[in-house]
Amino acid sequence: MVKSKLSDSELMGALQIDTNTLEMFKRVRENALKDARTMDARKNVKIRVLGISGSARDIVETSQENSNSEELLKRCLEYCRELGAETELIPLRKYDIRHCKACYSTTNTQCHFYCTCYPRGTEGDDMTNILYDKILGADAIIFATPVNNFKISALMANFIDRCISLDGSLEPANPQRPKDKELNKKHMKFIELTADNDVLGSGMLRRFLGKVAGIIVTGHEAGATQAISTLFLTLNQFGMLFPPFSCMYAMSSVCHSTYEDKKIVLSECYIEETRMLAKNVMAAVEIAGDSKPSDWIYDYGAN
Repeated sequence: MVKSKLSDSELMGALQIDTNTLEMFKRVRENALKDARTMDARKNVKIRVLGISGSARDIVETSQENSNSEELLKRCLEYCRELGAETELIPLRKYDIRHCKACYSTTNTQCHFYCTCYPRGTEGDDMTNILYDKILGADAIIFATPVNNFKISALMANFIDRCISLDGSLEPANPQRPKDKELNKKHMKFIELTADNDVLGSGMLRRFLGKVAGIIVTGHEAGATQAISTLFLTLNQFGMLFPPFSCMYAMSSVCHSTYEDKKIVLSECYIEETRMLAKNVMAAVEIAGDSKPSDWIYDYGAN
């Protein structure tokens, strides 16, 4: 039960809205509460691990080589399967993922779940039509990216940007006019006034909550820590859990030419690290098995 500090008439006065608009906002809240209850109740029969590969490299493309980071990710997923998980590899280069339009920066409720910039169906892209649901169904997600100019790959950055729809966003108050900025500002003010931090779903709903994360980075010379730090901070703020030793990087050296990188970063030393990463991720999912998304606290009314 959501504890409301203000009566309906007080809310309508404070927000300068009519009864129909207030009912729109309440409908969104009720649906978010249902989603939150579903998140709390969801238990997969087998642990599901998703592997997100941010590499553009493919043996059939101009590089004429398979990706190093993706190869380590494949090994890690293989070890997760040996430990009893169901796994799926998502090579982002094979999906149509359009750029984020930063609606969130207008007001949080201008950004929606599912994304209304690319609405599900014929107008949507693979992020909206396919990948959001795969993320929702995962217990753990392992992210793999090469270092591109001291940072994560463009494919991974674009994917992470579009994940903002899972990080607090709600359905639109008015599905017929989802980008009604003035209405969405009032919707955000409604959430700020009514969110109950004891009830998940009463305000913004972070759908990554409690999922376990791992990170794999490969590169030639430098930039691994910057790439990992970018992903770690973002994913942690999304609400993901990081077990100890769940971030690894495999790097070559400026002392070698890049054509020597593969034999270095795919050496047994780094293969063993992917095995340990898989064990730590799987252990964390088991340990977190008794917890629920609602056990993890954040400000439900924050924009």
